[in-house]
Amino acid sequence: MSKVLRVLMLSMVLMCWFSIANASAFRVGDQGSEVVEIQGALAGLGYDVPADGDFGPATADAVKQFQASRGLAADGLVGDATYMALMGRQIPEVSRGSNYITRRVVQSSLSYVGVPYVFGGTTPSGFDCSGYVRFVFANAGVYLPRTADAQYEVGTPVAYDDLIPGDLVFFSTYDYGASHVGIYLGHGKFINASSSRGVAVDSLSSSYWSSCYLGARRVM
Repeated sequence: MSKVLRVLMLSMVLMCWFSIANASAFRVGDQGSEVVEIQGALAGLGYDVPADGDFGPATADAVKQFQASRGLAADGLVGDATYMALMGRQIPEVSRGSNYITRRVVQSSLSYVGVPYVFGGTTPSGFDCSGYVRFVFANAGVYLPRTADAQYEVGTPVAYDDLIPGDLVFFSTYDYGASHVGIYLGHGKFINASSSRGVAVDSLSSSYWSSCYLGARRVM
């Protein structure tokens, strides 16, 4: 390969990297945990959008509706102004990369909403909390211990304010220590197999869950 051609190819790569690293808006085609959080915020406001981590036409339509309701340019892009209005904070650096495992965990977890609680359950016919988490992560190729207290020893600790979709959230409920576990979805929501409701989405800020919240771990 000639020196000129090598320089040209390197320049093209650097230009592509620079444009990606400095992208200023989330848009159709983007994927990952940040998109899940945006979708969760939209869903929390009543817009019909799945929190699947894929910024597709349905998400763009919901963004346009939100923008119109706030007097913003309805272009379907989540830029600085739209992100601040929706999320209440500055937009992070937008990455065009995708976290396949995180998306798969989130998508898989939501597909079991409504499955009943069964003590000791580890299959879609019935789950307990740690059996559900272990099953969902195994589907994505991540293998966890069987019980909540053992899962609490895996990965690295995560501060409450640093939670991202796919993190494990733990609670001290019927017993001291990590006796219950769920999967964080973003925007203060998590999904879990509870003894009262089966697999369901709950809020970390609810009076019950906030009172027994123990901590979080990141395993991916």
